[in-house]
Amino acid sequence: MELPITDKTGKKLTPQEVVNKGVNRVGNIFLEFQVYLLHLVGCLPSHFLRKVFYLLAGIKIGKGSVIHMGARFYDPRNIVIGEDSILGEKIVLDGRAKLVIGSHVDIASEVMIYNSQHNVEAEHFSAMETVIEEPVTIEDYVFIGPRAIILPGIKIGKGAVVGAGAVVTKEVPPYAIVGGVPAKIIGERKNKNLHYILGRARLFR
Repeated sequence: MELPITDKTGKKLTPQEVVNKGVNRVGNIFLEFQVYLLHLVGCLPSHFLRKVFYLLAGIKIGKGSVIHMGARFYDPRNIVIGEDSILGEKIVLDGRAKLVIGSHVDIASEVMIYNSQHNVEAEHFSAMETVIEEPVTIEDYVFIGPRAIILPGIKIGKGAVVGAGAVVTKEVPPYAIVGGVPAKIIGERKNKNLHYILGRARLFR
């Protein structure tokens, strides 16, 4: 049985398809509202209060790790952050696929980490067929400079450095220094015996 209801391509939908689309729409609205609330939480000038709300939203945050003000999230439930990591102001953390950030990771302001992107070859460019989701892993002791962009499916190895404004499109080996658009290896971190503690983040940020 088909109902006189069509999708945006003109295809008639069955009752089950209509129900599925309705449930999916309600779920997306709830998630979008949750993301908006977390955006408001990101304006609170208290690391402790923000962390409490982020934990309640499903983000796993290790001991001593902080997220500075203005962070934006996409589905926080898949985000895992290790211990003693500092994430800068106005960062974007995409949790639509698994996002794992290790311990002692220093991420500067306005960095964007995505694990979901459009498939530009899709026929109708609809959300269901255009989304490509791949996990992102950032290992321990990584430093990511301001306004860098990490794309889906990327693994950044232990101790690596990503330069400011870099666009990372492929895996970064441990201790490599990368920069540019797209990011390429431009050096190597000489100290490979990393055991530092980042410590307390700045207050009111």
